[in-house]
Amino acid sequence: MGASSGQPDVELIVQGNQSHSSLQLKQFDFHLPDRLIAQYPADERSQSRLLVVDNHHADLTEIRFSELGQLLKPGDLLICNDSRVIPARMAARKSTGGRVEILVERVEDESQMQAQLKARRPLRIDDSIFVDDKFELTIIGRNRDLFVLQAEPGVSIQSMINRYGSVPLPPYINRPAESGDQDRYQTVYARHDGSVAAPTAGLHFSETLIQQLKTAGVEIHYVTLHVGAGTFAPVRDADVFRHRLHSERCHVSQEVCDAVDRARAHQRRVIAIGTTTVRVLETAAQKGTLHPYMGETDLFIKPGFNFRVIDALITNFHLPRSTLLMLVCAFGGLNRVMAAYRYAVAQQFRFYSYGDAMLIDRTSQL
Repeated sequence: MGASSGQPDVELIVQGNQSHSSLQLKQFDFHLPDRLIAQYPADERSQSRLLVVDNHHADLTEIRFSELGQLLKPGDLLICNDSRVIPARMAARKSTGGRVEILVERVEDESQMQAQLKARRPLRIDDSIFVDDKFELTIIGRNRDLFVLQAEPGVSIQSMINRYGSVPLPPYINRPAESGDQDRYQTVYARHDGSVAAPTAGLHFSETLIQQLKTAGVEIHYVTLHVGAGTFAPVRDADVFRHRLHSERCHVSQEVCDAVDRARAHQRRVIAIGTTTVRVLETAAQKGTLHPYMGETDLFIKPGFNFRVIDALITNFHLPRSTLLMLVCAFGGLNRVMAAYRYAVAQQFRFYSYGDAMLIDRTSQL
């Protein structure tokens, strides 16, 4: 099988009663007290809580993430996103002296990038901004709400980011980045630079836990999806079918496809670690079966989607009305997942990037 490129042949299959007209933004809303939004990670990665949602049983159960191995069997296949978070937030100034915050979306090449820009007054094409008051970036275009920036000759975008960038903590973490975030807002298996937000389900895995799972016969493989800042973009239309995601770069290897085929042949579960892993796997399987893929995805998964690859999902707790919550509801069932979220609030689980996690299994193997 050869790797494909470009946009996937995305197909949305609507099932049951989740028709276009019945799926509304308000269905994905819930009340979350501010005190439950985690501002710091757990003291140790694997000591976070894990809420277990088995679609074949009504009860919800809870364990420590370090006890994950109790729920897995030899031959189960975990697939993780190995994208590495870059120091994507930079301070800059306009030629007039006004402050500008740069949040890098993606580096296109050595001299060009796309980014979100925040300033007190609107920025326009041909405006210049300066990093460290000396390195000039010129706005040369727009891509929806992103700006295309060109560096002056001889200046490397990536070198600038590495030197002046800081950890791009999500907007709901109400504090500046600290030295500890450089380690903790990064998975232990991250290896390919490109994300501006961590694939947060993977933050719970310590090297010790990974080794324990491998020793117990659990197979672990990796895909790559470089998470863009659009992951935090709100859904503004009451009709969720009108929302569009920013495109993100991703890769599924032949090795991963072979591992999935082996798991299927031996009736073992394919377990995605995080919503980004789900999106890249399901993108690579949109023509019916999983194939190697390298390119872009803007796949928006919502209730009614036909999952072709995964059997179970480990994911953090997500923002109300977010595309990430919609993906989780698509996999676990809208009513079931929203009930689990209400339970998590009542039991004071920690939410969002530095919070706790949940495991949803659609098989009967728990």
